[in-house]
Amino acid sequence: MQAQKSLYSYRIEPQEVDFTLRATIPALGSAVLNTAGTDAHGKGFGVDALNADNHSWVLSRIAFEFDSRPAQYADYTVATWISDYGRVLSTRNFVLSDAEGHEFGRAVSQWAMIDLASRAAVDLSWVGDAHADAIVDVPPPAAMPRKIRAVEPSVVCEHKVVYSDIDFNRHVNTMRYIEMMLDMLPVERLTSEAPVRLDVHFLRECRLGQTLTVGAEFRDEGALFEIGSGEGAVAVRAAVEWK
Repeated sequence: MQAQKSLYSYRIEPQEVDFTLRATIPALGSAVLNTAGTDAHGKGFGVDALNADNHSWVLSRIAFEFDSRPAQYADYTVATWISDYGRVLSTRNFVLSDAEGHEFGRAVSQWAMIDLASRAAVDLSWVGDAHADAIVDVPPPAAMPRKIRAVEPSVVCEHKVVYSDIDFNRHVNTMRYIEMMLDMLPVERLTSEAPVRLDVHFLRECRLGQTLTVGAEFRDEGALFEIGSGEGAVAVRAAVEWK
């Protein structure tokens, strides 16, 4: 039997909206990543299964596109599927639709597997072989995540990594990075109803106690971001663009 997309239901809760009473970008992003974890767990290759071999999933790159942001209490669904497994990266896709079935968002993510002892990437092609029946022959719904090669920040702030920033892999949670970066933008931009695309490229882990530098290079319709983890090391780069 050919693999099918998996569908998960959500509702926009009060803690997920801003003062416009529409879901925030991080709230929608959290739903996307929660869907990835839930689906992988249900198919037998979630973090819990990998931890038995001292491995875990880490996000390498992700791109989000949101045409609009649903209102508080709105019901919506997230469809997800894996379109390929490579030796280093696996591609997982998402489409977000409202209660009437109208698509309002999409995401494309690329994941690596790491050894929790060495923190180095491991060959994940065996997952593709063992779970070939999970691959869906449908292409990604948006352009692949872009690499952001250089950022020239005009504004820089510092952030010390604390307990509430850390996830189950003992490094900074993806959405915390996104919140740090978006918080540097004018609130008028963040509450805009224009469609938005956000690309995030993860280069290295950030850990508890580190002091990060968060820099922004502002553009006419968006911004480039760079998070440094000390001594010139770049941890995350991102680009956001309103259309």
